[in-house]
Amino acid sequence: MEKNQVRTLAAQLNISTKQVENTITLFNEGATIPFISRYRKEMTGSLDEVQIADVKNAYDKLIELDKRKLYIINVIEKQDKLSEELRNKINSIYDILDLEDLYLPYKQKRKTRAVKAKDNGLEPLAKMIFSQNPINVNNEAQKFINDNVKSVDEALQGARDIIAEQINEDKRARDIVRNLFKKYAYVNSTVVAKKKDEASKYTDYFKFNQDLNDIPSHRLLAIFRAEREGLLKVKVNPDNDFVLKKIEQHYIKSNNSSTTQLKLTIADCYKRLLEPSIENEFRKSAKEKADIEAINVFSSNLRQLLLASPLGGKRILALDPGFKSGCKLVCLNENGDLMYNETIYPHPPQSDTLSASKKVASLVNSHNIEAIAIGNGTASRETEHFVRKKVKFDREVKVFVVSEDGASVYSASKIAREEFPDYDVTVRGAVSIGRRLSDPLAELVKIDAKSIGVGQYQHDVDQKMLQSSLDIVVESCVNSVGVNLNTASKYLLTYVSGLGPQIAQNIVDYRMEIGSFASRTQLKKVKRLGGKAYEQSAGFLRITSPKNPLDNTAVHPESYYIVEKMAKSLAVSTKEFLENKELRKKINVYSYVDEKTGIITIQDIMKELDKPGLDPREQIKVFEFSQEVYKIEDLKIDMELPGIVTNITKFGAFVDVGIKQDGLVHISQLADKFVSDPAEIVKLHQHVRVKIVEVDVPRKRIQLSMKGLN
Repeated sequence: MEKNQVRTLAAQLNISTKQVENTITLFNEGATIPFISRYRKEMTGSLDEVQIADVKNAYDKLIELDKRKLYIINVIEKQDKLSEELRNKINSIYDILDLEDLYLPYKQKRKTRAVKAKDNGLEPLAKMIFSQNPINVNNEAQKFINDNVKSVDEALQGARDIIAEQINEDKRARDIVRNLFKKYAYVNSTVVAKKKDEASKYTDYFKFNQDLNDIPSHRLLAIFRAEREGLLKVKVNPDNDFVLKKIEQHYIKSNNSSTTQLKLTIADCYKRLLEPSIENEFRKSAKEKADIEAINVFSSNLRQLLLASPLGGKRILALDPGFKSGCKLVCLNENGDLMYNETIYPHPPQSDTLSASKKVASLVNSHNIEAIAIGNGTASRETEHFVRKKVKFDREVKVFVVSEDGASVYSASKIAREEFPDYDVTVRGAVSIGRRLSDPLAELVKIDAKSIGVGQYQHDVDQKMLQSSLDIVVESCVNSVGVNLNTASKYLLTYVSGLGPQIAQNIVDYRMEIGSFASRTQLKKVKRLGGKAYEQSAGFLRITSPKNPLDNTAVHPESYYIVEKMAKSLAVSTKEFLENKELRKKINVYSYVDEKTGIITIQDIMKELDKPGLDPREQIKVFEFSQEVYKIEDLKIDMELPGIVTNITKFGAFVDVGIKQDGLVHISQLADKFVSDPAEIVKLHQHVRVKIVEVDVPRKRIQLSMKGLN
């Protein structure tokens, strides 16, 4: 990578050139973002995952830019127009718009109006007019009439077409228009008259105008969606007369008959060529910015969801609630294996409450159930009430309501069919609900993140960018928590740094054939798991009760020698050293710095030894909805209720208060202070108290407030 490219990236990302160079070197060697972030802090200067991802994205864009430069150079070279000066100029450009502006005059064109005019010999007339010399344009145009040019008007029109294309390809003209768009562009939308009724949900945008620089991302995405649906007409531009005046100031230097033609040319050029081109640029950049904001919201929500509190290895009875079809019931053991399934009918129309309650109580006892998971879909509140009030337990059993988002997607998926080939979708869905309580991360990785339902305009954003961002989040979460090598599913192992689907399957096959892993080094015996994959994955894989106690920590095997050296210096075993904090306090970490391991890594090792193998996720808490409300009609203004945050957007947070419809806490109602980002105040699945502000029963809309309550 060239030094000027490194400097460009460093300046763009506000980090040092050394950090850029080393991070890119690691990527080129096959390192992953989690591995670089956790185990190569000396090389990167302790860049975090977000910064490392930014380096990768910027580097990838630079590679694409280099490919585009090479293509442009080849095209111009074939035209025999490539000078050494032009080649150097192309190679020195680091902005894609500047590159495309330079390329524009050389771009292969279809038979444009300007090309046809040149073929008809009108270029000399165009030069006369553009020079604005004091000529009689009609008399000069008369000289160019021929078999293809029938009149003076045709000659002047052709000359104007040539000049218009010339202005459009002039970087100065394009920069003038860009600067005006950048400062003064507005988003203007109006309803398509014939679609007014169909567009009712976009009423706010029937006659809308807002500065492009100020419009929120969710609003812009909504407007563009309505435009795609053919419901709104949308323009993104500054005042046209103002723009034309600025272009004229640049080009018009005289006041004669040529000037009149030039003014006509500028108006035509702007309307037909410049405005559509620059508007498209700004639409694209504004859409990309809105996409990034929406994807960041989705990614943040997904991270919180994946890192939701796990109950852990407990015996769970899970219920997928329903009315007419009954409640699907499953019993799972500590490892999430299905032990029993049945359907009970405690609700109308059957209302077999007594039999259902006896069945649940019996299963709790016979399977030593420690917790009950209830899906939050249809009949959830009724099922929760049934379990809490109608079932008599001989011992304490905790009851949890669990999000069903994406469970139906999982239950019908290939993954679910592979796991439970002998059971139907209803049983698979109930199992998924139970496993989500035990370990949300391990279960949710089986579902396409886009199906989990915590996004904002997720179907409107760039899908490739969205998928890439969500994949990074899932990978980050899996590796930050760590994975039990002997119990993890292949779907969870797939996201471990350096593995992927095939090696993950090979690990599972190895476990089935050989048995549990006794040490991390055994990984090297797994088919296709070579040195690089071992390096990238080993630190994120845990073995409970291992021969080497370091195998159940986040200490990387490459650094075991440091810990063993420390233990040896105190004349104790590695196990004793890990278990005795007072012993570790005697260590002078700086005396263990060497060519292989720096002080940052050693300090990380000591921190890890203070909490070996500890799950970073918070402990789960039991939550109970108000017993006063079950449907929207039960809500009253100023009523205060407990709720759970189900989604976070740029304009507020959605909260489940125990009815079918989530309520919205607008950003202005989140706290007794100004809030610029809802994510600063609330987290996904956070338990909150809310006050009912407004209830619109026909439209099923609920406005909530958290002011003064949390």
